[in-house]
Amino acid sequence: MEKPIIIVLNSGQTLEAFWARRFVPAEKEVSIILAESKEKRHFSLSLVSCILMPELLAPDMHPQQDDQLEFVECVTGRTFEVRTLKAHQLPEGFFAIPLEKTGSYELIFFTVGGLRSRTKRAPLGQILEEHGVLSRADLNVALEDQHRLRKQRLGEILSQENQLEQDIIDQVINKAQQDGKADKWPRVGDILVSAGLVTREQVEAALATQKVGKKIKIGRLLIERGLVTEEQVLAALATKFNLPFVDLDKLEVDPRALAAVSAEVVIQLRVFPVADMGDYLQVASCRPTDHTISDSLRFHTNRRIQMVIASPEQIQDHIAQHYAAAIEKQKELFEVIGIDDVVLDVEEEDTIRESDSETIRLANRILVDAYQQRASDIHLEPGAPRQSLTVRYRIDGICRVIQMLPSRFARPLIARMKVMASLDIAEHRKAQSGKIFIRFQGKKIEYRMEITPTVGGQEDAVLRILSASKPLPLDEMGLSAANLAAMKKLVAKPYGIILSVGPTGSGKTTTLHAALGYINKPERKIWTVEDPVEITQPGLRQVEVNPHIGLTFQIALRSLLRADPDVVMIGEMRDRDAAHTAIEASLTGHLVFSTLHTNNAPETVTRLIEMGEDPFNLADALLGVLAQRLARKLCPFCKEAYHPSLDEYAQLCHFYGEELFREHGCPEYSDSTTLMRKLGCEKCDDLGYKGRIAIHELLLGGGGVKETIKNKGSVTEIQEVAVREGMRTLRMDGVSKVLAGVTDLEQIQKVCL
Repeated sequence: MEKPIIIVLNSGQTLEAFWARRFVPAEKEVSIILAESKEKRHFSLSLVSCILMPELLAPDMHPQQDDQLEFVECVTGRTFEVRTLKAHQLPEGFFAIPLEKTGSYELIFFTVGGLRSRTKRAPLGQILEEHGVLSRADLNVALEDQHRLRKQRLGEILSQENQLEQDIIDQVINKAQQDGKADKWPRVGDILVSAGLVTREQVEAALATQKVGKKIKIGRLLIERGLVTEEQVLAALATKFNLPFVDLDKLEVDPRALAAVSAEVVIQLRVFPVADMGDYLQVASCRPTDHTISDSLRFHTNRRIQMVIASPEQIQDHIAQHYAAAIEKQKELFEVIGIDDVVLDVEEEDTIRESDSETIRLANRILVDAYQQRASDIHLEPGAPRQSLTVRYRIDGICRVIQMLPSRFARPLIARMKVMASLDIAEHRKAQSGKIFIRFQGKKIEYRMEITPTVGGQEDAVLRILSASKPLPLDEMGLSAANLAAMKKLVAKPYGIILSVGPTGSGKTTTLHAALGYINKPERKIWTVEDPVEITQPGLRQVEVNPHIGLTFQIALRSLLRADPDVVMIGEMRDRDAAHTAIEASLTGHLVFSTLHTNNAPETVTRLIEMGEDPFNLADALLGVLAQRLARKLCPFCKEAYHPSLDEYAQLCHFYGEELFREHGCPEYSDSTTLMRKLGCEKCDDLGYKGRIAIHELLLGGGGVKETIKNKGSVTEIQEVAVREGMRTLRMDGVSKVLAGVTDLEQIQKVCL
């Protein structure tokens, strides 16, 4: 039986599949058949991080003696210990044999753009020796010096730097211990300061020297000893991390690469853009051990990055030469979202430390970027210590990994978000809730933030984006022609109750505001009470509940009912009292709108009766119940028409209800029957879906429905009567949108029970 391959995308998504055709990296594309759905998919290599294969692709892919052992880290955070195949290093990536045969995969292909780092499993000193620039004897001396510096005691450093005899220092410490003035593990600096041998400043200087000595790298030590040059060390590091070492003075500057990276980012990271290779940017750095540089570049440019190594002098010279004018002209402007581009709607200290500026820009960038990508939520998820911070956006109802940020951003970024939301940054053990209000390009954007403590002393942050946007017109809500006409008649009624129902995030509030927008006229007084106010409309009087001060839905509703309303919108009927007050208001001459968390329209009626509502009052008050779901739309840029099989069309008919499918005039299967299916393109991130469409179920409070409610009919009985009186269920409306080519049956099945 054929074994599947595993494709890991740069987004972090993992796919199990089979080859649709032979894999040739030079084609820059992967063609596969998904193992679960048997669907054929094509992926650009620019979207792929690595591919795990159960068998070798060619006989010559067996390990050779000169192959290197390497530690490979992908942009997704996955790590591998491998033996790279020297004969199979390609411009698009490289093949390697995993040292640990996990899951019986014999071969891995790593793409250039999917790599975070490659590290040769050989010490730097050994590489310098192999390059012929360092002798074994000199290397051993340097290693001994490194060991001595890392183990050097504070007293030894004070003795060397202040011409103190070590014997005198030892005598003072021993005497302090004998006199009981020192603990078992004495603080040497405090004892020597008390004895008058050294000053506090001298102790601080010695501690700094000790700290540097403990962390000194062998490369820096060799340079300080004059055994090698900095350029020779960089060349060895380039070998260790499998990065090209370039001479910037001999390269022709690429204007496209210069334009791709802002002057601010270049100065901050001390890098220089070398070339725009189309699929990726090539950028020079003099710090090959700092893998966060490529992460930052990837975030700021939204491009794949290939690092190369150059000397620090050349990088500095080229930055001064090619970015001087831009730095001088735009030193207060940033190509990324900067400190001054986003304005908090609450007061904040004016003084911003230079060390904070990068975190502030990053926070602003995430907030605005999520809003511009139409995300509904932002998820900030720190990993374990030294692991990446995952940034995910929920777009079209699906969580997507947007960025894997270096771990050093985790605590500062979440702390910055806490500051913006006026939360306690010193509290890490308790959950906290707050709101962030910003203004960007003249628009006010609100974020409702929830901080949740997680294992390992970490905190997750989730921000719901509540942009104070205008309501959508009722005509643009995706209602069928029949439902739209019926809805317009309902909202024109002088009194009664209209309910919008469905799960969280199904667009209930958006629908109600569209209905309010349709009847929002100067002659009508409209009040809303919401938690929170997500959409604002001129002409509406809107109240936001605040349970912390006692302003609950119930209290706010009672207040505004005394404020001479014609129309009342209640954000959510959360309990029996709110539901009873809303129904009473609808029976006393008010038009009431509200929402409820129920699965469908008929179930809403029985739920209210179970909550204690009188069936006769409910039947008299109820104008209609609009249940809805949001299904993903096929991408309009790449969806394609196809002729479905008879079995596929029969499944569609069965999902609708076979008898009703014919009764309602749905088209019969024929040779000309056409549906639409997903493909995938750059505009939809190769997902095949872009945006969402609402599907509806509108139950009208007609004669038959009212009688069934008064008789306390079951959900099934209410639905049967409503369908006879013209209601189309969620399934029926969803299938209608499949037949119209807006979405596919897979998405309708996901959102309909």
